[in-house]
Amino acid sequence: MSFVNLGKKEINFKIVYYGPPLSGKTTNLEQLHEIMPDDVKGKMTMLSTQQDRTLYFDFLPLQSSAIKGFVSRFQLYTVPGQQIYNQTRKIVLTGVDGLVFVADSQWEMMEVNVESFENLQENLKTYNRALEDIPYILQFNKRDLPNIAPSHYLEFLLNGGPVKALCKEAVAVKGKGVNDTLNTVCKMVMTQFIEAHNMPSDGGNKEPADRAKDG
Repeated sequence: MSFVNLGKKEINFKIVYYGPPLSGKTTNLEQLHEIMPDDVKGKMTMLSTQQDRTLYFDFLPLQSSAIKGFVSRFQLYTVPGQQIYNQTRKIVLTGVDGLVFVADSQWEMMEVNVESFENLQENLKTYNRALEDIPYILQFNKRDLPNIAPSHYLEFLLNGGPVKALCKEAVAVKGKGVNDTLNTVCKMVMTQFIEAHNMPSDGGNKEPADRAKDG
């Protein structure tokens, strides 16, 4: 959950990129880190343990001031895609404020997408949480490939819950859609926080990551 540092007048939010192996989670963060100016980004970091030696999560702090009197800092995490690292997925979800589910648009990945999406919901239950209570976006990645399912089919598979998620198309490897996805989920997270804590907004219209542009 979000952490408020009154001394620094800073609110820290955690956003997790979830999805099947090789769907483009890490690519999203790599593209964002590349296009962000140095003064708004932290160091891209990989964390590993003895158990998880091939796929790790990384983070990227972004800053904005949409909440009056406070700086909002976003930490972005990926989860390992392989099922054998499910315990690490659960750990990364600890205290999550917003989610981006990165789906692979290729037809042959439909079943894997569904399995990963169901796994996300199961892992959230570990913390007595549900997707309906967390701001999240479905990102349909790899839209440049020839053998892809229509977006409406991906929505049919993944967006049938009680609360309909926003859906974004992307080609993460080219940077397309990654910034739009980030800006949208950041605004959703901040809006939920403001409403939950009755905090004033600064009234600005700046995007949380407006200094990074989609390719």
